[in-house]
Amino acid sequence: MSDTPKHGFDTLQVHAGAAPDPATGARQTPIYQSTAFVFRDADHAAALFNLQEVGYIYSRLTNPTIAVLQERVATLEGGAGAVACSSGHAAQIMALFPLMQPGCNVVASTRLYGGTIQQFSNTIRRFGWSCKWVDFDDTDALKAAIDDDTRAVFCESIANPGGYITDLDVIAGISDEAGVPLIVDNTSATPYLCRPFEHGATIVVHSTTKYLTGNGTVTGGMVVDSGKFDWSASDKFPSLSQPEPAYHGLKFHEALGPMAFTFYGIAVGLRDLGMTMNPQGAHYTLMGIETLSLRMQRHVENAVRVANWLERDPRVEEVTYAGLPSSPYHDRMARICPHGAGALFTFAIKGGYEACVKLVDSVELFSHVANLGDARSLIIHSASTTHRQLTPEQQEAAGAGPNVVRLSIGIEDPDDLIADLDQALDKATA
Repeated sequence: MSDTPKHGFDTLQVHAGAAPDPATGARQTPIYQSTAFVFRDADHAAALFNLQEVGYIYSRLTNPTIAVLQERVATLEGGAGAVACSSGHAAQIMALFPLMQPGCNVVASTRLYGGTIQQFSNTIRRFGWSCKWVDFDDTDALKAAIDDDTRAVFCESIANPGGYITDLDVIAGISDEAGVPLIVDNTSATPYLCRPFEHGATIVVHSTTKYLTGNGTVTGGMVVDSGKFDWSASDKFPSLSQPEPAYHGLKFHEALGPMAFTFYGIAVGLRDLGMTMNPQGAHYTLMGIETLSLRMQRHVENAVRVANWLERDPRVEEVTYAGLPSSPYHDRMARICPHGAGALFTFAIKGGYEACVKLVDSVELFSHVANLGDARSLIIHSASTTHRQLTPEQQEAAGAGPNVVRLSIGIEDPDDLIADLDQALDKATA
């Protein structure tokens, strides 16, 4: 089928990028569990390796199953192209890889997943990169943090763990004025709830492990490019604007235009970093995406019910869900996330750290796991797990203080979820 704007989201999540298998007529995308692919002849092989022709060489670079997934996610996000990789963390490195050089920095929101804060605070320093942390509600601080060595601005559309909604229009305007791309982690929102490119973002990353797959079976990541950034407007991005030695001096942006970032991610990023998604994982994610809008609607409906109940409960100090009218970020929801504020949020319990630990030990229906975006409802105490490596100040800034529990609301009966939290809160605050 033709993936044109006339098709709605629900249609595209089933059909985009896919067609009946030409060899067998199989209607579901097959799992092409093959390491390598036979060339037609020597000229065909040379054309593929010179990036003169698009096709399949070796599954570290390209694979038919993964190609369908890449096109589907790019279509749902409204992007020019996408590169699938092995995890959400891999996607973040893959997104930064074409942009950064030793001595360069990324300016990032303080409200990020704890693993991302760790990756940006410590691990990327081994590449000679650095990160500046800013509260993105303080736009003056953001503008001041961007300097001549800044190569990207990074945030989450709906921040993990607190469900904070970033004002993408404002952040994109600041990034654009500074001449640097805005990278948005859209994992918690998915393109059903938020389409960052419509708000000025340059690049979107996903942990496809979460809502896109939706069933807690495989890990994966995705980097999607809008195709709209002018990589040749300055000398800040030589990987894309200057001759690439490995391809006989090819200038990616000059030769490939809107697809320059995507092709670089495959031809250089996957080739040399090797953070490749496996075909079976791509297949599971494709099946998950087919029901994305249906699941996200139920996730949001349940989250609203549970958050409203928690907010009224005297054992609870605070609920951070942006879908609540009391949230300071509620007004952003209609503009940034018109279909709802997602299903990820935190709540603070009277009794502090010890009460939180008792709570997660007392739930019966909720699963105590380090994941989110599953069809099952999940719970975790971020301060002692996902954000444990951070300082107390970083935990508070990220919305993961010691008295806070994170919920990922699933698609079960909401009355059952409320009953489980009720009995667990009884035990935790007795």
